[in-house]
Amino acid sequence: MNYFGEIAALLTAVFWTVTSMAFESAGKKVGSLSVNLIRLIIAFGIYAIYTQITRGMWFPFDAGTERWLWLALSGIVGFLIGDLLLFQAFVVIGARVSMLVMAMTPPFTAFISYFVLDEVLSAMNWVGMVVTLTGISMVILKRGNKSIVGEEKIRRKLSSAYPVYGVLLALGGALGQASGLVLSKKGMGDYDAFAASQIRVFTGLIGFTILVIFMKRYRRLWSAVTDLSAMKRIGLGSFFGPFLGVAFSLLSIQHTKAGVAATIMAIVPVMIIPPAILIFKEKVNTKEVVGAFITVAGVGIFFL
Repeated sequence: MNYFGEIAALLTAVFWTVTSMAFESAGKKVGSLSVNLIRLIIAFGIYAIYTQITRGMWFPFDAGTERWLWLALSGIVGFLIGDLLLFQAFVVIGARVSMLVMAMTPPFTAFISYFVLDEVLSAMNWVGMVVTLTGISMVILKRGNKSIVGEEKIRRKLSSAYPVYGVLLALGGALGQASGLVLSKKGMGDYDAFAASQIRVFTGLIGFTILVIFMKRYRRLWSAVTDLSAMKRIGLGSFFGPFLGVAFSLLSIQHTKAGVAATIMAIVPVMIIPPAILIFKEKVNTKEVVGAFITVAGVGIFFL
């Protein structure tokens, strides 16, 4: 049996693990907006070189109007809106927790597919969703003791272990990625995955350029470009993220079911824990580790 799609999805998870950590570090130094624009510029250049060598054209001139429209929309939703939210989440709550929340991408994908591709949720899908949400709740919620003035007993209340704003940003990133995946699958067909990815990168690049101009972030952008340490991290993340990661994610949905691909790509929260401990010296408790595994298990159930 041919497992090309599954292998591509697994490699995507590896690539996204590297890029999420690289962009978290760079984003904290120069800001998420600068990171987003620069990484798409770098990725577009890499795509141009790669497709010139492999296809004989540096730009997807042969895509056709309808394919361009769907993939461009996917680029705007996935790169501009989704990634902007996700990258800011990296800065607010960190890459590990952000990517755990991003495990909601498969359930979101199913909901959107219901309206766009007429896919219907089964009873097992609902079970998978409950398990996934349980795992995520274990990581983003903690239970603490709070004294209530005027009362003798101490009430236990659920409170967020991380800023709610950061969690919402990550959820927005998950929704953007899910929408982008569905739109990509609808528009790509059997077209070259790298050329299709280049269209998404190109539209995302235009969107972020407009955003930088509108917000007048020229000085911060220049500061980021002249920061050698940050540029090394952005360059590394650009190669593994918007180039290899995005292209291989499209390859995976071309050669296997979207649900299977999304499930395998959702193992990033588990893969990111060891380097988070070793490189960033983050403290990870048992509850967070268990929550990460439950989340991924829930995603697996969702697409059984």
